[in-house]
Amino acid sequence: MFAATVLRCSKDAGFADPVVVAGAAHVPLVESQLPQAGAGTIIVEPEGKNTAAAIALAAVRLPADAIMLVCPSDHHIGDVASFRAAAHAAAVLAADDWLVSFGISPTSPETGFGYLKRGAPIGETGGFRVERFVEKPDLERARAFLADGGYSWNGGIFAFRAGAFLDELSLHRPDIADAVRAAVAAGYQEGHRFYPDAAIFATVAGESVDYAVMEKTARAAMVPVAMNWSDIGNWQALHEALPRDADGNAVRGTAELKNCRNVLVDSDGPRVSVVGVEDLIIVVDGNDIMITTPGGAQLVGKLHGAVNQ
Repeated sequence: MFAATVLRCSKDAGFADPVVVAGAAHVPLVESQLPQAGAGTIIVEPEGKNTAAAIALAAVRLPADAIMLVCPSDHHIGDVASFRAAAHAAAVLAADDWLVSFGISPTSPETGFGYLKRGAPIGETGGFRVERFVEKPDLERARAFLADGGYSWNGGIFAFRAGAFLDELSLHRPDIADAVRAAVAAGYQEGHRFYPDAAIFATVAGESVDYAVMEKTARAAMVPVAMNWSDIGNWQALHEALPRDADGNAVRGTAELKNCRNVLVDSDGPRVSVVGVEDLIIVVDGNDIMITTPGGAQLVGKLHGAVNQ
């Protein structure tokens, strides 16, 4: 999914080399999966401090007039052409100092996503003001949002000018902005990796970009987009995003399925044989084996030593 994220933003589609913000443990994986070895920059986060600080690290390292497209690396996007069209539309708004969210057209009353309420159109840009941000709703409210037609999923994809983002962060959360700037100023470059100062970065308050900036700025905008999007937050979401056979089965690795329906097998080595079951997820990661139902997939992260997803 990380490699797919980078490939969606390729140079031939009008994007610059990537700036990747990653924890130290993930850097070797990032480097091995970058489609063009050595291209771009990897900013090595000393520790996780949520999305406001991660985005600020990249913004401080970029020219103030650079247009940033912020893409989480664990999203499935089936319609790349629509994604790219939305990115270019968002860039036009960002150049005019709007802070732009992708408003993803909802296809079901999801309770696991935040929502954006569409406001007034912004000229002829195809973008709109964000009237309000809505936290994850209960099922009744989610159904009402879907019926209303004026709400979109907030997928956590953003576009803004680096300097405009830092100005807004400095206005609303100067503590985060100042600490990130200081950590970058005291950091050092090593090849294509950049290391912020760990001691200074440890003082940064962990806060999401939504809470720190997007819900407070007067320049929040959105670009609506339908792009076959999924936030791959659990194994069942991955199953739904993968190619499946006529019985709804998906396999990665070596497996044999007989008389099965709606089964996902993901094995990094051992052969898996599955017979006569339905609605099951089987994951083999080295010596670890996890078996769950789609309904239990949301609870995997609560396991001690949970299998990575």
